[in-house]
Amino acid sequence: MSETLTSAQVRAAFAIRLARIYGAEVPLYTTLVEVSQQVNRDVIAARGEGALQLGGLERVTAERHGAIRVGTPHELNQVGRIFAAMGMHPVGFYDLREAAPDPVPVVSTAFRPITPDELEFNPFRVFTSLLVPEDPRFFPPDLQEELSAFLARRTLFPPELMPLADRLAEEGELPVEQAERFLTLAASAFELSPEPVDQAWYRRLEKVSSVAADIGGVSTTHINHLTPRVLDIDELYRRMTELGVTMIPSIQGPPRWGGPDVLLRQTSFRALDEARPMRFEDGSVRPGTLRVRFGEVEQRGIALTPAGRDLIEGLGQEIDVWRAKVPSSETDLLQAGLGYFRFTAAPKTELTSVHHYSVTELVRSGALKATPIVYEDFLPRSAAGIFSSNLTGVGAVDVEQSGLMRDAGWLAEALERPVRSGEALYEQQSRESLTAAVRDLGLDPARIPELTAAPLHEFLS
Repeated sequence: MSETLTSAQVRAAFAIRLARIYGAEVPLYTTLVEVSQQVNRDVIAARGEGALQLGGLERVTAERHGAIRVGTPHELNQVGRIFAAMGMHPVGFYDLREAAPDPVPVVSTAFRPITPDELEFNPFRVFTSLLVPEDPRFFPPDLQEELSAFLARRTLFPPELMPLADRLAEEGELPVEQAERFLTLAASAFELSPEPVDQAWYRRLEKVSSVAADIGGVSTTHINHLTPRVLDIDELYRRMTELGVTMIPSIQGPPRWGGPDVLLRQTSFRALDEARPMRFEDGSVRPGTLRVRFGEVEQRGIALTPAGRDLIEGLGQEIDVWRAKVPSSETDLLQAGLGYFRFTAAPKTELTSVHHYSVTELVRSGALKATPIVYEDFLPRSAAGIFSSNLTGVGAVDVEQSGLMRDAGWLAEALERPVRSGEALYEQQSRESLTAAVRDLGLDPARIPELTAAPLHEFLS
């Protein structure tokens, strides 16, 4: 073993530790992982290398995304520092308070690696939601005050953890002993606490939202779900159902329509009743159950450009509509400017350097190879759909009240770090690879029309 562990190595080790913790806490998660891996092996056996165009088997097998929930900007700031230590940056802003038909009183971002090399080494990402207790649509003034006071009293992370996180973030590595200490402290902070739950307080918050109760009804945080990646989510859904596992009613995201897989499809088994000690109003502690955690699985597709996102917005699940309106091949997606691709040059290609070439021309001629870029982020509607499918109740929303402003700029201020645009990251990867590839072909990048447009803004804030 080396004398130090890098941020990326710590990230990979952290993902493994969380998987062990969650597997022990939610045994059905282990079943989900086993079925996912068997589906992946079967897909590769049937489709060959074509099944791995959006990530090699090693990456797909190891890939996970986690989900956690915190209650205050201070807690979010600490989470951001912990993930920064592991080379994970906030990407995207999701306001689930606007989700239909079941709004959830949280805003969210996802912490993840942002460069191709880091993603290939270990693409672990954590969807992180922040409660908005000040929003009057969900919380009346008296409950706002009590909830804010409750959250202000708790401490999620041990003081020893934060200096280690900051040092790892700054230096990019830690001596093995300190890295191990960081991993122990960070992973244990997301374990399910044995501390009794105040039953009356929890149920009071649950009337607003079970997500609000999961965040503000307990004195700690925990992994809400941990998600493996599968190459055929429809087959996974079928096999889990055959095993007698109760799945949510549908697969969230684009339908299976016969064309290229795009963006993200997700489903889960239903949240389980978990034994938790409960403290009742008479002071007694007795066994109880809570149902907030579930087992999610995802199938990732091609990252779409803003034009691509606009095209599929509102198409719903009608397969015939998709077939009529969405290009049916990756090359057609590329030609229409709807998907993001990474490019490499074919060897020994002779081209006229004074000619203006489109990327599609170069790809169709064989001079360039275009490989789709995997979508690394999340869909607000799908996230809300997963949350809503696992809620224990509809909750209450006062539609007569005005919502409280929370946006990417506000989130960036709370985190004290910029929130990045996923689309800009995909575009940057595509541009950089295209520029290098056309130079390898002996061409002037200025003669490639796709490289002359202004790039998207890198940050959301």
